[in-house]
Amino acid sequence: MSGSSYQVRAYNIRHNYDVNDFLEAYRRLLQKAVDEIWAEIRWIEKHDKRGRKRLIPIIPKDNLFKNHYLRNLLMEDWGYSKHYVDSAIKEAYSMLKSWRRSYIKGERRREKPVVKKKFVRVKETLYSFRNGKIRVSIKPYEEYLEIDVSKAWFLGRVKGEMGELILGEKYLTVTFRFKGDEKEVKGNMAWDCNEKSLDGFSPNTGWIRIDLTKLFHIHRVYEIKRAKLQRKASKKPSLRKALAKYSKRERDRAKDYIHKLTTFMANEFKGYTHGFEDLRKNRMLNGSREHNRRVSKSDWKTIITFMSYKSKVELLNPENSTRRCSRCGKVNAPKGASYECRKCGLRMDRQLNAAINLYLQMEGLPPSQRLFEELMKDWSGFTQTGEEADEGSNELERSPKLLNPKSYVSLSKTT
Repeated sequence: MSGSSYQVRAYNIRHNYDVNDFLEAYRRLLQKAVDEIWAEIRWIEKHDKRGRKRLIPIIPKDNLFKNHYLRNLLMEDWGYSKHYVDSAIKEAYSMLKSWRRSYIKGERRREKPVVKKKFVRVKETLYSFRNGKIRVSIKPYEEYLEIDVSKAWFLGRVKGEMGELILGEKYLTVTFRFKGDEKEVKGNMAWDCNEKSLDGFSPNTGWIRIDLTKLFHIHRVYEIKRAKLQRKASKKPSLRKALAKYSKRERDRAKDYIHKLTTFMANEFKGYTHGFEDLRKNRMLNGSREHNRRVSKSDWKTIITFMSYKSKVELLNPENSTRRCSRCGKVNAPKGASYECRKCGLRMDRQLNAAINLYLQMEGLPPSQRLFEELMKDWSGFTQTGEEADEGSNELERSPKLLNPKSYVSLSKTT
């Protein structure tokens, strides 16, 4: 089985132009577009799964409003290229659609989005690329930006055609879109996300454990440093700059580590579709203060985002993935690191059990004893207890530690 998909690569180029006035004008234009669309939203009453009434927003999409009324309104007093109005309309709809998805999930309130960041999306019709130079139109026949990228390190390596540009105060982001190479699909691999490890499972690879303690350590070190400074910052405001510096350094080092980690995963398990739990931190912050801090330090979302740049990723429903027995489907309450099913007697590592459940979800299969035995037989001749398949031991008498990871991955800490 083979497949192909489009990929996008983005690169930043520093520029020396003063574009603050232009960026601020575009920000106000974008906010005005959001305001007008928001004013036309219809709210309809619907019942959720629990029978509760809820207001659902319907964003206006008719051509008369979008391409005539709204465009003509935004064109008034706009002194720059007209195509930026179309760019602002497209971006405003994108923002409101994103807000609507989060609102329906209960993650956002009924509050209008506010544009704070200064940036401009530059369509292909607003720039030209010749002889290694990008020329961006600001005002037709009057003002433009010319940025030399002939010596940029990525220009000779990148594939595909240049796409949309994003202009910021200091950087111009250049995107390239290209069709990915057709690759043989090896199968699915599901990952259970934990505080200090990623536990993966596929019948072809067995149980894979990736150690995240070094990533956790990065956050913990800077948490301690910030705590010391925060106690003094209230009396000495000048220390706030040091706090901001440590926060930025923490983010940079964590991102660097995650980039290396996901690059390794994409190369080591090339050709697999990687399934990750669609975890929501805000729904998990309901425990003790220590628990909430531990959850906040996790980087699951960033790992999934970076992994999606490098491999095919599928988001999975995490409900009961840890509590459901991967052999019989019984929902139990696991204690500690081991999982024991009260119905069929299965005992194994709880994280492996979750990874197998997520793998079954990717395949669209329900848990069953026959399927479970087939999965384990294909796994290098080992059953769920770690004993040889022909030993015939009684499952209920076996050790709680049923399986050891077939592969254990630990990357060196970034500097």
